[in-house]
Amino acid sequence: MLLSHKHNFLFVHIAKTGGTSVRTALSKYRWGHKYSLPQFICSKLSQMTGHHIGSKFPRHSKVIAAKEMLPGDYFDQLYKFVFVRNPWDLQVSSFHHIKRERPKVMAGRDDFETFLKWKFDPERPYQYHIDTSIELQTDYLVDLHGNVIVDFIGHYESLQQDFNSVCDQLKLPTIELPHKRKATDRKTYRDYYTDETAELVAKHFQRDIDILGYTFD
Repeated sequence: MLLSHKHNFLFVHIAKTGGTSVRTALSKYRWGHKYSLPQFICSKLSQMTGHHIGSKFPRHSKVIAAKEMLPGDYFDQLYKFVFVRNPWDLQVSSFHHIKRERPKVMAGRDDFETFLKWKFDPERPYQYHIDTSIELQTDYLVDLHGNVIVDFIGHYESLQQDFNSVCDQLKLPTIELPHKRKATDRKTYRDYYTDETAELVAKHFQRDIDILGYTFD
């Protein structure tokens, strides 16, 4: 999550949706306001204590966290935006990310089908990097009653175009997004799935598919 007091925006960062590139492009807008110094101090204290003092929003906080913690009138006037991604594509991206950066988490389950079946096994012990990528994306967008409370939902599939719309809304210069953590030499996500594994994702992410309008094809 990235909050700018000066430009009145709140970016809700869902993992594996291009958010690292968006954060990189917008991070400089966190500063330049009267609260910059205490904000900087709080950020450093949070890092020094392993984020145990609750002085900043974690990177992948849901929008409801900001709604509950910020003054109501302040929250309401923020321009709140988020980027989402096709759930089937997101799972392929997560697979490659974990295989590349945290192979021990896979514990030998290094082919996609085996990994995905283990990932969605309800008896599997909790693991942060695994479970973060199977949270419903719509959970990041809604209040306690399930109402969507963000102002703009962008899509990974049209990341630059939708990001340009955000910049226009905020009256910020158009920025070409850096290619952070971009996968290379990869098949299309459809090539990774069997009918069984595609259905696993469809069932788990049914609400995301219904609300966000994604399909396997």
